[in-house]
Amino acid sequence: MSESSGGSGSRGHHRGGSQSSNAGRRGPGGHGGQGGRGGQRSYGNRDSSRGGERGGYRGRGGDDNRDGRRNNRDDRRDNRAGQGNRDRDRGARPNRGGQGQGDDRRRDRHNGPHRSGYREERISQRLQEPEIPSDVSPKELDPGIRQELRSLSKDNADKVAGHLVMAAALMDKDPEKALAHARAAKDRGGRVPITRETLGIAAYHAGQWKEALTELRAARRMAGGPGLLAVMADCERGLGHPGKAVELGRSPEAEELDPEGRAELAIVVAGAQHDLGDNEAALTALQPESESTDLPAVTALRVTYAYADALLAVGDVPGARQWFERAIEMDTENVLDSEARLRELKDA
Repeated sequence: MSESSGGSGSRGHHRGGSQSSNAGRRGPGGHGGQGGRGGQRSYGNRDSSRGGERGGYRGRGGDDNRDGRRNNRDDRRDNRAGQGNRDRDRGARPNRGGQGQGDDRRRDRHNGPHRSGYREERISQRLQEPEIPSDVSPKELDPGIRQELRSLSKDNADKVAGHLVMAAALMDKDPEKALAHARAAKDRGGRVPITRETLGIAAYHAGQWKEALTELRAARRMAGGPGLLAVMADCERGLGHPGKAVELGRSPEAEELDPEGRAELAIVVAGAQHDLGDNEAALTALQPESESTDLPAVTALRVTYAYADALLAVGDVPGARQWFERAIEMDTENVLDSEARLRELKDA
């Protein structure tokens, strides 16, 4: 919800939630001030060719767990959809900040009297649900998520689990179909935070920024914690609101993020500053992260690349060369195009 996602040919690693992937396609060139450099900003392969330059949330930690939970994560703002290279693996269950299911239900807006025609609408929605393959099992989800779904009836919980699994598995291969599964999961289990979060990420992958923001905000409200701030900020950029993305970077919730989360948010905020035409502010946003020594390798690489690009944007060509060279040294798998960028500078 860093890493470019793998394909979903095997229906995915950690199917059922949302970590990162190549979605929410806003570019080539992206939205606003992308400068034609970023390929696609944000999750996964959207910026795989340009390292998320000029901002864009790409996900975290180098592997994208698709059960809505990332291994070894400290807080809730970890992106959660992602990489499908390892089939039906399971991730660790995160701490939801002490929020219980009863509290989630009390907070959910859908409690209360149903409007006229509600039952008929629900029946119609369920008749139109995408099919869940017969070999999909709820056991493919993280045990913590299965526990969360126990607030639903057994049959309904199994259906929700199946839709979560398929939503995550299809996010790279078929974002629209993934979105349909995620919507079905929310329709059946909207009181459970992971359904809202998964729908938020699926909508993000499909380029539905407004829906993504709505659902990610709901998930944060229900489950506590800072939420997926970097994804939310990138959605604001997609909606043409770079100023709001910058505001999220300054929000109290941003202070709750771990180093990796702060770095990913800084990349998005820098992109928003580029959108606003303030290249100096973009460089300033990335400066602390460029000095960080406790980032995962993939995140550190993305920060290095983004910082090189920000230096170039303010006219510091020697500095940009130096940081692109660092990115080349770090990029042992040739994920980014740092070498091409460096050649461009040498030829200029």
